[in-house]
Amino acid sequence: MFLKHIELGNYRNYKQLELDTNHQVNLFVGPNAQGKTNLLEAIFALALTKSHRTSKDKELIGWEADSARVQGEVEKKYGTAKLELLYSSQGKKVKINGLEQRKLSDFVGSLNVVMFAPEDLEIVKGTPGIRRRFLDMEIGQVQPGYLHTLQQFTKVLTQRNNYLKTASPGGMQQAMLDVWNAQLAEYSVKIMKKRKQFIHKLQRFAEQIHSGITAGGERLEIEYRPSFGGGDSEDETVLFEQFMIKLSQVKDQEIRRGMTLVGPHRDDLAFFINGKEASVYGSQGQQRTTALSLKLAEIELINEEIGEYPLLLLDDVLSELDQHRQTQLIETFQSKVQTFITTTGLESVNINKLQDAGIYEVREGQVTRS
Repeated sequence: MFLKHIELGNYRNYKQLELDTNHQVNLFVGPNAQGKTNLLEAIFALALTKSHRTSKDKELIGWEADSARVQGEVEKKYGTAKLELLYSSQGKKVKINGLEQRKLSDFVGSLNVVMFAPEDLEIVKGTPGIRRRFLDMEIGQVQPGYLHTLQQFTKVLTQRNNYLKTASPGGMQQAMLDVWNAQLAEYSVKIMKKRKQFIHKLQRFAEQIHSGITAGGERLEIEYRPSFGGGDSEDETVLFEQFMIKLSQVKDQEIRRGMTLVGPHRDDLAFFINGKEASVYGSQGQQRTTALSLKLAEIELINEEIGEYPLLLLDDVLSELDQHRQTQLIETFQSKVQTFITTTGLESVNINKLQDAGIYEVREGQVTRS
């Protein structure tokens, strides 16, 4: 997979940008607050229709503009696709080769990316919400149908929560609650099953990569922590029944608190290094290596799922890595993954290790070839 060209219109601080990105490695250099991260964010948005930094699409629209546009030409093994993403007050529209897609999930997957930024350390030591977002974005790229199931789940969750908040304990209609419970369980089981399968595959790649980075000195394990047991069953009927039992067990507590206490919105992940939980006992170096291993594992997992490598977006991350980890990272993506790197200065990048690298200077929303 190769991004040959990108165009931005009124996206963040870019009024107009047309850029050929025909190098295996594309380096964007410049001081902070000039637009380097905005450019990588635009590529990320073209893949997933949303930012990795904000959930508010209106923040992506440039100052005093009514809409923002991102276009890209992607070369894939089955041909070239022209992708377009438009943000406006009416929402967002997406096109593939000029044809508007009715559902966003029909668009997601046309371009695949893996983003690695300093804040990704929070996947290891941050809140469960950050880890769930990581899961949802990565699964959604390789299985677009997952995003549709997640959207349906979110709708049911919102409606069920509203009902729990407004209905008094004495006025609760069990028949109405049963309807919400069945829908909640149906979508929850599908999401849980996809997450479990994804983590199993991610573990396989991450364990091997982590062992390589640490010269065999550490073993990385990833543990899925769903909000209800579920055991090891893969049978959706069994999982559905177990979920319904769990809902009946927490019914009084949910009515008292006015919220849904069981479901994918309360799942979590844990990472273990040599049997010890990395978020609690791991050093900063170990946590950083864990995050790096996860991102490199994502690259291999996407390749296995779709048959080609994604783009790799490295947002000011090389300066955060010591020489050994940076070398490991460069050797992993070199020659097989088109990579986009932002940095404040070339001195933090091991340039000698890079092949076919294009260097661009970024100043006040303008990009020029160095």
